[in-house]
Amino acid sequence: MSHSHSHAPGQTHSHTHSHELPQSPQSPQAHMMPTPDPALQALIDEDFRPVPLSLSDDRNTAHCLEHRLEKCDTCNIDFVNLNRLSILLANNPNLLCPPPSNVVTQKLSQMVTTTKDEGNSLFKSGLHTAAVNRYSAAANLAINRPPWENNQVMREELSTVVSNRSAAFTEANDHISALADAEAVLQIRKPWSKGHFRKAKALVGLHRLRDAAEAVKLGLSFEPNNNELLQYHTDIEKAIVKKGETKQATAEPKSEQ
Repeated sequence: MSHSHSHAPGQTHSHTHSHELPQSPQSPQAHMMPTPDPALQALIDEDFRPVPLSLSDDRNTAHCLEHRLEKCDTCNIDFVNLNRLSILLANNPNLLCPPPSNVVTQKLSQMVTTTKDEGNSLFKSGLHTAAVNRYSAAANLAINRPPWENNQVMREELSTVVSNRSAAFTEANDHISALADAEAVLQIRKPWSKGHFRKAKALVGLHRLRDAAEAVKLGLSFEPNNNELLQYHTDIEKAIVKKGETKQATAEPKSEQ
């Protein structure tokens, strides 16, 4: 039915009242299954191969059917990362999937720090090989962060631990391993001065003084006022000059008596 009434002095309008029942809201589109992309589905189907597997008693981890291993070269399977993710989700039933990237596993951070500190104590005691082992253990913990966590946390933890391991290798006179670790640090965290310092130290140990000077210069391009790099650059330049003088003195022919 329809009727008219005033809403303000001198103003009227008409509208119709309906006796129909209100319609229920439509289901949100988010609940609808998306139509798969045919090309993408074809790629998935092309690479898909069924894999025989067995599940643990709690049904949280998968293993190869024949050997009951989560990583088996014979069966050509590797469920390590899948099982790690499954266990994390099973142990945290209220965890969003995936959780927000700002969620950080504090227990894991504490384990990394504790293991790194153990390495630091061994390093200070002169037990450099033992320190390398603890730093390696800390690095293995750092790289086992869940894939949804902020990558920057892992990069900072890992670069610090590997930098410390490079220092331990240097003190143990394993300069090639020290250089490899320093290069790894720069791959993870290139602007960080400590990585350039570790690389220069390793190169000095390998008697590559000019390369060491270049490594320090690159570090100074990121942190021009870094005192550690500035002082080490001075030390390297002095060593280069001294080495040149020694070569010159050796090359000069001895005068006949």
